[in-house]
Amino acid sequence: MKNIILLAFVVSISTLLFSCKKENAEETQPSTESEPRLIFKFKFDSAQVRLDNLGNPSTLPSGHGAQSPHFNKMSAHYIEMTPNQYTALGAGTILYHAPETSAGGSVAIDFAQSNPVGNNETFFSIPLKNVSVGTYDWLRVSLAYQNYDIALRYNWNGINLDMQGTIASFIGYNTYINTLLIKDTTLAINSNKGQGFWAFETIYNTSQGQSPPGATTVPNPLFLTSPIPQGSCLVTGDFETPLSITGNETEDIVVTVSLSTNNSFEWIENSTPGFFEPAAGDAVVDMGIRGMKVYR
Repeated sequence: MKNIILLAFVVSISTLLFSCKKENAEETQPSTESEPRLIFKFKFDSAQVRLDNLGNPSTLPSGHGAQSPHFNKMSAHYIEMTPNQYTALGAGTILYHAPETSAGGSVAIDFAQSNPVGNNETFFSIPLKNVSVGTYDWLRVSLAYQNYDIALRYNWNGINLDMQGTIASFIGYNTYINTLLIKDTTLAINSNKGQGFWAFETIYNTSQGQSPPGATTVPNPLFLTSPIPQGSCLVTGDFETPLSITGNETEDIVVTVSLSTNNSFEWIENSTPGFFEPAAGDAVVDMGIRGMKVYR
């Protein structure tokens, strides 16, 4: 199981992100007032187009297998809206920057204060009065943590046993984890973990490990005009219809951030075609989100 996931997202984004003004975790809490809010919800879509790092449609290479996992939860580390394709990272409207801590030594995302949510659930909201007036064409979301179920097969004395496993993986630049609930098992970590740390649970056991950098797909259709740092987990997507904030809104604006999970769990096939069999040598090569669509 040592190579169960080859994930890597984010080296640090830039000091710019650490100075953003709208990073208060309280922004995500429900408002007790009737003021209109800008609300972001995740959607996990296995039928959405499968993209590569440059935002182009991507097919499965020969000799590889893949499946579309069932996503349980996802959390975000950073949210930024930008007016056009030329807006540099950090020069748009920064809405959120996850709480951080130095409890593990170096600065890291504080997992205990993260907000993992499920399909069609709100992962962030902010009063519209706190959002800069303007028209926005693009959204950047830095993904930090994901929890998902996969199907796997194990051959025991000639008998194929098909089962389900749950993976908890950390794709932020650095995360301080105190305790981690995978599915039914809680692990005490109490340390910083770099991008690509994972923990895996089946009905038989649990395991954990660290994947090497550079193997995870992070779609950015603006790679020519608005690049992101190599190794970043900043997924970029355009608003289906540009989002205009006038400052005179009287109702909530709900934005759906649809993430493609289309064959996003990918491995080199060394066993029965179409079945993920880690004990038989199937080696995972990618678990990156395969695209992002943004619409109201």
